[in-house]
Amino acid sequence: MRSLKVGIIGLGSWGLSHLEAYRQLPFVEVAAVCDADPERLRAAKEKYGLTNVYEDAETMLNREKEIELVSIVTFERNHLQPTLLTLQAGKHVLVEKPITTDIEEAKLMLAASRRYGRFAVPGHLLRFEPKYAEIKQVIESGRIGKPVSIYMKRSRENGLFATYQRTHTVYELMIHDLDQAIWYAGGSKVKKAYATGLSVTGSKTPEVLWAQLHFESGAVAVLHSNWMTPDAAGIAINDYTEVIGETGTVHFDTNPAGVQVWTSSGRSTTDVSIHHRQNGRVIGCLAEQLNYVGQCIVYGRNPDWISFEDALHGVEVADAIVRSATEGKEITL
Repeated sequence: MRSLKVGIIGLGSWGLSHLEAYRQLPFVEVAAVCDADPERLRAAKEKYGLTNVYEDAETMLNREKEIELVSIVTFERNHLQPTLLTLQAGKHVLVEKPITTDIEEAKLMLAASRRYGRFAVPGHLLRFEPKYAEIKQVIESGRIGKPVSIYMKRSRENGLFATYQRTHTVYELMIHDLDQAIWYAGGSKVKKAYATGLSVTGSKTPEVLWAQLHFESGAVAVLHSNWMTPDAAGIAINDYTEVIGETGTVHFDTNPAGVQVWTSSGRSTTDVSIHHRQNGRVIGCLAEQLNYVGQCIVYGRNPDWISFEDALHGVEVADAIVRSATEGKEITL
């Protein structure tokens, strides 16, 4: 198996997670990284021994000719330019979720991917998380029949809201479940959306968001995302998924499945499904996703387990949810 050189644009906490996950893969070399913050670059050089660091994405892409894949891990509103530059440079790109908060930007990304003949892969990593992937496999096996009802809840600690209120809850939190619902619906598009949100603190971004989606297939999905789990509860992830088919049901609940630590100072939970350091290695679905995309490039396979077209539709639905919650009416797509 030949090696694959990759680059990373954006070295915040999740960009560093990409770096750690890539370094876990024996066939991957992180050839260069880029961030506008010199302090982040200095810290990355010291901790990870990186030598090729850049403050400007275009400079990195022009100089690092052997890079084949680039992760875009900048702020949500800053994904478009580095994505287009990467594709124009003849490199494949993985764009973190949400790929953008703007429908037209998503269309530009997809068009550039097709024009330059390079993969544009959305960072919807839950398609590589075993529980979510197992539900997809159960649906495709026909064991529960055609999906008719989808329910998903996603709850996060309240203390995180101070950081992530920069982006509407539908893009920062619910976007995961939007992608899963579209995936589980098996190619059926959302035709109508109705949503309601509640701001507990007066923020423009709602801490509580509910959305009801009607698919062309007739299936109905209800999605609930919130930032209301008390920090003191010690529950980092509290999610639930249920898909009801014509002949059966499949579901899971993350709460009883997590590793819980009880001490005199309280309870904490350790999530091992997304990105976790354990015994000197990195585990979780981020590494699984990067491994999958990397191997697709090395072996010349299309990464069709994950779809940029689905991600674009997800942004379209997210936009309808924001409008519905704002205007108080059902939106037809």
